[in-house]
Amino acid sequence: MLHDLPIGRALLRFRRLNGIKQEHLAELLSVSQGSISRWEGGMHAPEGPNRDRIAALIAAHADNDGDSALKRLITTSSLAVHLVCDATHILLAASPSRAAAFAGGATPYIGTSLWRYASPEIFEAEARLADSSWFDRPFQVFSFRTGDNGSDDIPVRPSAVRWESIPLADGRVGRVTTTLDCHA
Repeated sequence: MLHDLPIGRALLRFRRLNGIKQEHLAELLSVSQGSISRWEGGMHAPEGPNRDRIAALIAAHADNDGDSALKRLITTSSLAVHLVCDATHILLAASPSRAAAFAGGATPYIGTSLWRYASPEIFEAEARLADSSWFDRPFQVFSFRTGDNGSDDIPVRPSAVRWESIPLADGRVGRVTTTLDCHA
């Protein structure tokens, strides 16, 4: 994959939201505090097993049902909307209209990352988030236009998109993605 999830920023936000010091996180991951600092600052990116351990740590509470009301709002919405973990892009819920566009519906994709289905414009928008306050606190809104991703499994069509960050019950941050208009 040419583009990759900004895991260093996700790690920083996870650590801040959970009140974890870099030293403690370094112990949990069996790396140096300097490595944590460089990853969070974007100077280096964790590779292989370290990246996998970080993603697993962030997603450790993915089965939490404390967000059942939020998920119910998403799954009953008339809008084309879905909810993902903001750090891992793991699908948590999708509206009926969004699920109808997915090959086989939303169920096969719940619990898996949608990042591989991102369009080039989504990659660019994600990169711009690092320069904003998006990763520092929840309740942020970011809108942009996207093009087609060329996928039949989870298609992204040319449209206006709105991302909204929202805290989840387990301390993670979710991203509500809404398609505002769609030009097929």
